[in-house]
Amino acid sequence: MTRNERDENVTVHGNGTTVVVTGASGRTGSRVARAADAAGFTVRAASRATGFDWTDPSTWETTLRGADAAYLMYPTDIGDPAAAKDIGALAREAVRLGARRLVLLSARGEDQALPAEEALKASGADWTVVRAAWFAQNFSEGPLVEGIAHGELVFPAGEVCEPFVDVRDLADVVTAVLADGDRYVGRTLRLTGPRLLAWREAVAEISAATGRPVGYTPVPAPAYGEALTGFGVPAGEAALLVEVFETLLDGRNAHLTDEVREVLGRAPRDFSAFVREAAAAGAWRI
Repeated sequence: MTRNERDENVTVHGNGTTVVVTGASGRTGSRVARAADAAGFTVRAASRATGFDWTDPSTWETTLRGADAAYLMYPTDIGDPAAAKDIGALAREAVRLGARRLVLLSARGEDQALPAEEALKASGADWTVVRAAWFAQNFSEGPLVEGIAHGELVFPAGEVCEPFVDVRDLADVVTAVLADGDRYVGRTLRLTGPRLLAWREAVAEISAATGRPVGYTPVPAPAYGEALTGFGVPAGEAALLVEVFETLLDGRNAHLTDEVREVLGRAPRDFSAFVREAAAAGAWRI
């Protein structure tokens, strides 16, 4: 029986392996840290709060020394022009210090991410790349929340469909990949949720769960970039986001994969379950 055919969840054991989790206070890193800790890993949180800084290589050795593995999450965007240099350098430092097992968070369908992925692969690490679909939690944490809470999401996604993936599934996959020896070394995993939704449909589900009207207004990516700069986002960061959105939101990701089930032995969480839980927790209360 293959993993794809199993109904039971895959049991994960960290066995005390020390894993560095970058971005440990953020959306994905915090969940990876919790999942890894629950699985028996010794988690070493890495963020500016703990003295780690992606832009300051002098902070890397203290964070990496004595670790066995690391989860790498670049803090701006994996498509940032600086990402390839920084990820390659940190990966080489990790290998030098003995933390050879590296898992990199990347973005499904983002051409701008490919240089960073190649930098990881060239580092000599035992690497795995995890290319994730758009996070369900992007609707409940971060810059989209305010618009939803006030009744209208303005976003440059048009009417394309996306298989939104729950960040908890991402964290479980990363933890399982780190724990499963050589099975996933040298692989690129593409993670999606279980069904396709247009942004308009996603917003409608949020509206139904909150009991309040929430609209969706698609706008061109350049117009969205101008709005970002108006809200104080640096011009260079806004320009990068416009480029990324024009790439990612052209319909190229409107298909499903089965790699969450392959790794975890279960189906990915559905967007509706995420929405119910987030609404109950007050994610979109004003």
